[in-house]
Amino acid sequence: MLLGAHTSIAGGIDKAIERGASLHCTTIQIFTKNSNQWQGKPFNPDEVDRYHTLQKKSKIKTVIAHDSYLINLASGNKELWDKSINALIDEMERCRILDIPIIVIHPGSHSGAGEDAGIDNIINGLNMIMEKTDGCNVSIALETTAGQGTVIGYRFEHLSRIIECVKVKDRIKTCIDSCHIFAAGYDISSPEGYKSVMDEFDRIIGFERLACFHVNDSKKGLNSRVDRHEHIGKGFIGTGFFNLLMRDNRFENIPKIIETPKDKDLKEDRINLGLLRKMAGQTS
Repeated sequence: MLLGAHTSIAGGIDKAIERGASLHCTTIQIFTKNSNQWQGKPFNPDEVDRYHTLQKKSKIKTVIAHDSYLINLASGNKELWDKSINALIDEMERCRILDIPIIVIHPGSHSGAGEDAGIDNIINGLNMIMEKTDGCNVSIALETTAGQGTVIGYRFEHLSRIIECVKVKDRIKTCIDSCHIFAAGYDISSPEGYKSVMDEFDRIIGFERLACFHVNDSKKGLNSRVDRHEHIGKGFIGTGFFNLLMRDNRFENIPKIIETPKDKDLKEDRINLGLLRKMAGQTS
């Protein structure tokens, strides 16, 4: 089972592997640079070597990246759109150096231009990025969103439309965030709801496109359209969804990453991961 947490790169990219290993993760998610800055300093070769060495020694089979929060491919502002494209291409190159196969991105915010315009901007941006990174073995996973403000991606149909119109489809994947889809109105809190929502995702997008799960409870209620993560079983989703997800054989080999609130000593991550392992039937 691939289960882990988003781990910090503070102190060096290799530190994320150390933190993930200390949590007994089999997968982790990282930022490849400061998530609130456009430019990241080049990797130190020794740092990269330590990263690769530590990963090989660990039980971490898969590392996934998450893009900078500044990137917005849905923007109608040409300067921001161009800057976002260049920044994502740079982050994909950083992923290539680290042998990271997937980078998760928020589709973006249309900022009042309308959903159709925002989706068209995302499609055009992804087509340009795919062309400029031809031959790169890094795929982009579009993350489901809560629908807060003017963000795109709170309906499965948004992601389906983007995938349909991107020319190089084999490098476009998806990421399901449990908090986000619940806040967007997909009721996954009951067994019936779990089945219905998963069936809907498979029908509209397809499980073959699913690269990973972000496994988070929600501080806010169903259809709140507010993105606030909560500890597993402590929010409005409750434990039912997570029990079902952790025992769903269809997703055994799909990375599951927690992005729940953190403390400095990672105690909360240990509790959340331990609970999920118990739900999966693991003893440790």
